[in-house]
Amino acid sequence: MIGAALLGGAAPTSGTVRLAPDGAGAGRLRVRVDASDAAVREAVVSRLRHGGLAALPDPGRGPGTVVVAAGCTVDDAIDACRVSLRDGEVRLLVVADVLSPSGVLRAVRVGARAMLQLTQATPERLVAAVHSAHQGDGRLPHGVLVALLAGVAGAAGAGAADPAPGAGTVPLTARQTEVLALMAEGHGNAAIARALCCSEHTVKNVIYELMARLQVRNRSHAVAHAVRTGLI
Repeated sequence: MIGAALLGGAAPTSGTVRLAPDGAGAGRLRVRVDASDAAVREAVVSRLRHGGLAALPDPGRGPGTVVVAAGCTVDDAIDACRVSLRDGEVRLLVVADVLSPSGVLRAVRVGARAMLQLTQATPERLVAAVHSAHQGDGRLPHGVLVALLAGVAGAAGAGAADPAPGAGTVPLTARQTEVLALMAEGHGNAAIARALCCSEHTVKNVIYELMARLQVRNRSHAVAHAVRTGLI
């Protein structure tokens, strides 16, 4: 756990910090950090700074802001988030020590664009996840995907009212299915383009089309829907 082992400062637990690339103006990428306690928040802020994102005094809530919700569990992180997640429009990155199946599913359902395990959140990975959330590319590391699949399997075993694999699902084209499968493996647009020998512009168009067809909010939601309904 990251708790008291990292930073023992007396920062307020409910504080938020806005960050932007060093030397960047106020119109560029901003990051709002909401965390379940002061130690977690300070650890995330410190790692972002080491990754090249410097703190700015005002947290900001504009459309270019990525909200990093951090906590020991996914539920702790989401509960600490001080902005409304109901509209699904927040660029949300969830960072947590424990990625339980139920927690990962909850994060997907509230529209998280990316998730990262706190123990794996090096400055470089954390900054990459922030940019991924900002661009809407989605970032599901292997551990997150395993937790997501476990949660879907558990819900099915418990007799949840999810559709049977393939039942009532919207058919996808072969290319859309290929792109969706690569998304589920955690690949970004550039990697998908290389794998399919096409341009990133083509990949973006395919993703836009499949998300519209599946009526999902973001890439993580698309992967969760596809796994739940047996599309992939």
